[in-house]
Amino acid sequence: MLNLQAPLSQDLPAFFMTLSLVLSVIVLGELLIRRFSVSAFVVRKIIHLGMGMVAFFVPAYFQSNFYPLLAGLLFLLLNGVNVFSGKFRSLHSETLEPDGSKGVNSYGSMLFPLVFLLLVLFLWDAHKWILQTAMLVMGVGDSLAALAGSSSGRRHIEHLTESPKTIEGSAVMFVVSFVLLLACLSFFSTDISGSLASRPFWVIVLFALFLALVATAVEALLSYGLDNLFIPVSIAYVLFVLEVNHTVDLVHFLVGGLLALLLAVFSIKVKFLNSSGAVATFLLGTTIFGIGGVTWTVPLLTFYLLSSVLSKLGKKRKAKFDLVFEKGSQRDAGQVYANGGIAWILMIVFSLTGDPAVFFAYMGTLAAVQADTWATEIGTMWPNPKAWLVTSFKAVPVGTSGGVSVPGTSGAFIGSLFICASALLVNVEWLHAFGVVQSMLLIGVAGLVASLVDSFFGATLQAQYFDPVREKVTERTHSVAADGTLVENSLLKGVPFVNNDLVNTLCAISGSALAYTVIEHLGIFN
Repeated sequence: MLNLQAPLSQDLPAFFMTLSLVLSVIVLGELLIRRFSVSAFVVRKIIHLGMGMVAFFVPAYFQSNFYPLLAGLLFLLLNGVNVFSGKFRSLHSETLEPDGSKGVNSYGSMLFPLVFLLLVLFLWDAHKWILQTAMLVMGVGDSLAALAGSSSGRRHIEHLTESPKTIEGSAVMFVVSFVLLLACLSFFSTDISGSLASRPFWVIVLFALFLALVATAVEALLSYGLDNLFIPVSIAYVLFVLEVNHTVDLVHFLVGGLLALLLAVFSIKVKFLNSSGAVATFLLGTTIFGIGGVTWTVPLLTFYLLSSVLSKLGKKRKAKFDLVFEKGSQRDAGQVYANGGIAWILMIVFSLTGDPAVFFAYMGTLAAVQADTWATEIGTMWPNPKAWLVTSFKAVPVGTSGGVSVPGTSGAFIGSLFICASALLVNVEWLHAFGVVQSMLLIGVAGLVASLVDSFFGATLQAQYFDPVREKVTERTHSVAADGTLVENSLLKGVPFVNNDLVNTLCAISGSALAYTVIEHLGIFN
């Protein structure tokens, strides 16, 4: 799929013109900042917008992708050096927000040319219109959203991300993205094929609205300039899959996306998720429900609903553990990524390859996170359980990282079986081809082993702290004293950056790896 073409002499004038244009804009931006005291934030966003428009027109002026790649590489190097030197304030300077508050350091200036390089490498020949659309929405929509949020944004969205996001900024991002997407889908209608081709205008309008909502969610959820990478990647991925994967229908994609949106709203209402967790669930669900269909949706919903309900049961009995665990039962984006991120990636891989073994890996990762959740919830809910450290079998208090118990381990295995059973209920053909009993055993064991892997890392690498306020061991880095002050907990063991989310991710990887390895080794679908 990578496409690096030979340089063409007729592209040289356009190459030098593009370099001159971009450098002139940077010089003008520096002049406005240094001589005329124009806000560096405003100048950066205007340059960002302009570069999005330049990227949109690049395919019209170049025959080969060699010189666009070279230009992108040169500006990636320039921005990379500038991130550390700070010489060009028009390109990178995130120490202050427009209101004078300290901002989140951003690597967006590097990610902009990086994503341009990636899209040019993958989409240049038959899918230039996807490259143009994705870069235009990111360049223009993201810039105007930031300008609107900084100038008129008054209502901040709580519990979303480290970089402040406002309702006003997100609204501008949505409207601008919708207008640009609808314009591009109409303008490039003769270049479009697959599920997007020859659709009624009202369907294209609905699709543009929904994809604009996806772009807005990505922009709202991410900090550190990561939206510069993931906005165009998200748009390009959806457009590419709908164009080349003939098993994915546009209407089914929209229905799946609507289901994901309703699930996210429902999860906030019943306090399964906070704002960041709901947005992440919407994006994950859109991919899996919209592209995977019923086959991929039912196992994920089984995990989500059963584990969410289980986490709410026995709250009184589990209340004593609330200050031990790093996070409560209301999940955030980090927990969504840790529990569903590997499944998300596997869905994307399958949509591009169609390999049935990837579905077994998907089942394995869902079984893993289901087993881990059930082991924790049942182990702490069970009356008077006994727990042992998985590495030494030494008796430890229930709730200790790395501790295992008979009720918890049994719950892990049973929870894994529920994942496989849910897929069998919707008659997934690959499971029947492998065998019902064999599939149940494989997915059940994958989940059980993964939960033990989780316990092993919890006992060895996961950071554990001493809470001086309550005088107990905890996974939390800070505690709140009686007067409301924040108290830093002291590290007892483990590696500081290895938190519960990372351990859960390793658990999810181990479950998928085990299931995938077995299927590949047996060669069932080769």
